[in-house]
Amino acid sequence: MNLLRISALLQAAVLAAAKPRHVVSKNVEVRDAQAAVAITVDPTKQYQPIDGFGFSEAFQRANTIVNLPADKQRKALDLLFNRTSGAGMTILRIGIGSSPDSSSDHMNTILPKSPGSPTGTPNYVWDGKDSGQLFVAKEAMKYGVETFYADAWSAPGFMKTNGNEANGGTLCGVTGAKCSSGDWRQAYANYLVRYVQYYLEAGVKITHLGFLNEPELSTSYASMLSSGAQAADFIKVLHPTLEAANLSYIKIACCDAEGWGDQKSMTSALSSVNSMLGLITGHAYTSQPTSPISTPHHVWQTEWADLQGAWTAAWYGSGGAGEGMTWANRIHDGLTTANCSGYLYWVGAQGGSTNSKLMKIENGVITPSKRLWAYGQYARAAQPGAIRIGVSGGSMKTTAFKNEDGSIAVLMINSGSATTVSISVGGGFKGTGVSAYLTDNSHDCDETPATIKDGVVSGDVPSRGMVSFIISAS
Repeated sequence: MNLLRISALLQAAVLAAAKPRHVVSKNVEVRDAQAAVAITVDPTKQYQPIDGFGFSEAFQRANTIVNLPADKQRKALDLLFNRTSGAGMTILRIGIGSSPDSSSDHMNTILPKSPGSPTGTPNYVWDGKDSGQLFVAKEAMKYGVETFYADAWSAPGFMKTNGNEANGGTLCGVTGAKCSSGDWRQAYANYLVRYVQYYLEAGVKITHLGFLNEPELSTSYASMLSSGAQAADFIKVLHPTLEAANLSYIKIACCDAEGWGDQKSMTSALSSVNSMLGLITGHAYTSQPTSPISTPHHVWQTEWADLQGAWTAAWYGSGGAGEGMTWANRIHDGLTTANCSGYLYWVGAQGGSTNSKLMKIENGVITPSKRLWAYGQYARAAQPGAIRIGVSGGSMKTTAFKNEDGSIAVLMINSGSATTVSISVGGGFKGTGVSAYLTDNSHDCDETPATIKDGVVSGDVPSRGMVSFIISAS
């Protein structure tokens, strides 16, 4: 080999050694000569407030946790609610039962027998368990959860036009629904009030109350049909009933329609009761939250899941409907295009072979999916009371929030190549510290390196990864 060739090889080796290197996670190192992508946060540009992120354990799913031995109960609850080692969920949706029995996965009612007429004296029955939901709610409180949304799929069958809690039917007494037994609107309002009083007596304060679930559907399980106008009829009765019971702090929610478009249509018929409403709720099965609902109230997406997909715990493989990164993107879209203040998955924990839950529990084995950690990225970063604020720069899906404690959270989902970012916060914010958390195929909200100098944050977002940067101020 001649001297010129040797000299060239030595120069190449020196250049390669000098090429900038950076660590994007605990296990991944890349070389990148490109400048950091500049991200600018504008706290003066404010959007919707954030109420939280959560799930339901209705239809006896809560018993999946209740029936575990104590050590595994704690593991499951930590995964769902712990704000440092788990997902840190902040909303629990509770199913109000209407079934006279607890067979199959039925949610039992507190009024199994008709009082004979709408004005008859009801004989309420409370078992102190509520299909395991009370246990989960009380445990959630220990982790700091303060938002509890109780929602009924149906009124008891004897209050409806079809005499059955299932197969649709409409509440007797609302517009267009006359029954020979009379007008049951007040009796249903009393029923819902008694339910939340049982929880209050047990130490759990219900904060939001719904009386419908997918009211455009007639199903073989608990279901009740309603139009927007009929919902308004009932709200006019429920609101004063709550006030008379000294429960005026409870926000009435409506209407948990099956799809976002359906909920938009129902909401347009609720203008006459805007002063009585506190929350608009919709699902995303038939149409997704891609645009805001016109209302003065907070809006939550309260139920969506990959109901039929075969169980997967993966973050990213092929962009499948059950993958964690898919759900991170969906939450981002709901927050930024529909201005959702809350975003819930269908079920937190249960058994079975589909993606209908965030965490699978079978034969005592607890398996969290990456969907859980996608929710965890948002739930831990954007605390209840946060405000979504302006952010710009780069091509990643990025959201920013200002928390009540003064911290700024910046979340990024990277569908491209590994990227170094430089985050600057305007509006007079003076950042003094930063923590960053990574979720990808190998990490579950794990702490990842980030630095701050003169208020500017530097960090890395790996390919197919999500990172939340929490910037504190003095």
